[in-house]
Amino acid sequence: MKRHNYKNLKIWKLGIEIVDDVFKITNGFPNEEKFGLISQINRCSVSIPSNIAEGSSRTDKSFSHFIDISLGSSFELETQLIIANKRNYITKEQLQIIGEKITEFQKMAMSFQNKL
Repeated sequence: MKRHNYKNLKIWKLGIEIVDDVFKITNGFPNEEKFGLISQINRCSVSIPSNIAEGSSRTDKSFSHFIDISLGSSFELETQLIIANKRNYITKEQLQIIGEKITEFQKMAMSFQNKL
């Protein structure tokens, strides 16, 4: 059975980049969001590359399921960042920049999933 080296996957690398960007963004959130939106956004972003890593050790069918979970987390993250923008925790520009990376991840992940 073929295994994928997740560290060589472009979708995993982009997921790690998104995590790094998200943690930088949430550093600027108000302290009262530490156990609320900050925690939720950070955990959600970490879930994206983590599910790719976990799924890479499985069969292609199972890996596809883990990519689905990762994609779900990316859509959830997008929603939480929109909320953060509405709460004036991030600017429209920040939202657009991270949003473009999330969209790129989603397209890449779906394309990779179709090739499995």
